[in-house]
Amino acid sequence: MQSLKRELKARLKGAKRVAVLGVGSELRGDDIAGILVLEALKKSKKIKPSIRLKTFEGSTAPENLTGEIKVFKPTHLIIVDTADIGESPGSVLLLRADEVGRGISFSTHKIPPKILIDYFTHSLKCEIIIIGIQPKSIGFGRNMSKAVISSSGSVASSILEALS
Repeated sequence: MQSLKRELKARLKGAKRVAVLGVGSELRGDDIAGILVLEALKKSKKIKPSIRLKTFEGSTAPENLTGEIKVFKPTHLIIVDTADIGESPGSVLLLRADEVGRGISFSTHKIPPKILIDYFTHSLKCEIIIIGIQPKSIGFGRNMSKAVISSSGSVASSILEALS
């Protein structure tokens, strides 16, 4: 996670208005990772007063929040979701918007994440950061794995540290 913290700190340099979009379903085991990150962020007050952080819970239809995110006018948008990156459960990958769709599979969306990210890239004048967390299982009715619960907390801590 040290490399994640360093990379986030570099990518969030100069951030003034940060939107964090958590994606996932609480009904599908580890698919809840993005929502767990939001919950941890909402509990913390460790952000510089000069930075405004707003969380958006996208569930399985994050496209429904595009208007609200545009109104917020973020300088930086962080999208957190489970992603099959071919690693062990709980592994984390930080991506640029142009890297989405290159052999990485995101989980349970109504529209492909690539379309959503392309929309944000063209409609927002901001830095877009995508964080993917490798699930153990996204089967309906499955329990969350300890690895993904732990990684979700670490991702939230890394975001907060980068913004403090």
